[in-house]
Amino acid sequence: MKIRWTQEALDRLLEIEAFISLDSPERALKFVNDIIDHTEKVLSDRIRLGRMVAEISNPNIREIIFKKYRIIYRLNKNQVEILTVFEGHRLLRIDEIEGKK
Repeated sequence: MKIRWTQEALDRLLEIEAFISLDSPERALKFVNDIIDHTEKVLSDRIRLGRMVAEISNPNIREIIFKKYRIIYRLNKNQVEILTVFEGHRLLRIDEIEGKK
């Protein structure tokens, strides 16, 4: 299954990296790469592994957790779209996934 990262998700990864870089640029790059590697490894053959996102209640919008981050993705016929990534203590905002088809 093809995995595609949306611009929203890539922007969030850059924000995560920038924040962690305040303490350690090397650790920041490694952490973001770990998020990407984990996501692609898990979803490459088990796309329904993640749970439905409670805020959305749509069976095609799901999430997996990596450390304290929520990785939100959408199931499509030919691909998995990574919609956004954010800290798990907050709720998903609808504007983070609107218009991403």
